Amino acid sequence: MTLLLPELELINTISRPSPTKIVLLVIDGLGGLPHPQTGKTELETANTPNLNRLAAKAICGLTDPVSSGITPGSAPAHLALFGYNPLCFTIGRGVLEALGVDFDLECEDMAARGNFGTIDGAGLVTDRRAGRISTEKCAELCQLLDGWTIDNVEIFVSPVKEHRFIAVFRGEGLDPNISDSDPQQLGVAPTSITALTPQAGRTAKIVAQFVAKAQTTLAEHHPANVILLRGFSHLPQFPTMDEVYKLKPAAIVSYPMYRGLAKLVGMDVLQTGTSIEDEIAALKQEYANYDYFFLHVKGADAAGEDGDFDRKVKVIEGVDRALPSLMDVKPDVLVITGDHSTPALLKAHSWHPVPVLLHSKWCRPDKVCQFSESACSSGGLGRLPAIQIMLLAMANALKLTKFGA
Repeated sequence: MTLLLPELELINTISRPSPTKIVLLVIDGLGGLPHPQTGKTELETANTPNLNRLAAKAICGLTDPVSSGITPGSAPAHLALFGYNPLCFTIGRGVLEALGVDFDLECEDMAARGNFGTIDGAGLVTDRRAGRISTEKCAELCQLLDGWTIDNVEIFVSPVKEHRFIAVFRGEGLDPNISDSDPQQLGVAPTSITALTPQAGRTAKIVAQFVAKAQTTLAEHHPANVILLRGFSHLPQFPTMDEVYKLKPAAIVSYPMYRGLAKLVGMDVLQTGTSIEDEIAALKQEYANYDYFFLHVKGADAAGEDGDFDRKVKVIEGVDRALPSLMDVKPDVLVITGDHSTPALLKAHSWHPVPVLLHSKWCRPDKVCQFSESACSSGGLGRLPAIQIMLLAMANALKLTKFGA
């Protein structure tokens, strides 16, 4: 068994197997900000009769993925929902993407998540996603960069989805303590790769050479004429959800990064299509075989990052229409929330708290009758750290014994 931190060791001592089932539905980037013309967020704008009916029977609140005022990445935000303290369990995006596309990582490999992006004649980033090129085009460009060797380090480049790819560096002595080249903003030049520790000097030079050579190679492939790298990391060892919670967990997700994250905490990743309807169909097919299910909807986050308020509204409405089908399986505990907020007005992740509802036979329903940011702010759960959602789900599933005498 993996060595557990004290807080997980405590959970392990009071958790117990049971036939009850938990479903966590994450609408990625769910939280938003009011539209200037209407004063309503995307969630408040959406027509969500099914979510509202469920909220009226549930207990609701707001969560902070990491801490008040902290804007989280997707990985720490999801780890918190799974009950792993994101300040203690850190992971680079590269490893997650690599696991998500089933790349066979070796223990000394260093992985990075990459974007094909666009720079102008002055070398400034004008699009971090190269117009969201197709996955097929991404695969073509990856072939141009794959298989290089720099200073006895092999470099593998594989497509993920649309503009995203992974770069895996294989060789001795690689140190992931280097800076990203992705500035994560427009109108500035890609960031120079530098060592964050003295030991990472050689690694930084190798990656900087790779980035420079890639830019030369891609010069004639506008809009994908630059690569932006971030999330350098080795493969970590996390305690599994079976070890901590005594659960048999499954992930029903199509997006590679979240498949990788699910694998990292010991979930079985089930086959599914890309729609919420596909995911619910997979849930129904495998419902007897697991006692914890993680379903993930990516579209709201992508729309928020694109600044497309109306599209994000439509994604939320699509989830609402599918909700009755999900309720057909009568989960003992259903949690619906987001990993973080991605307001279309900001076109980025934000620090704003995220609506959450928890429905079970044993919850204490509050007076919330609408699933929205403003309504959930007065819910019975109050405002709580996202890491506590897992314990509440376990308690409502009667999977925790009494603590102490």
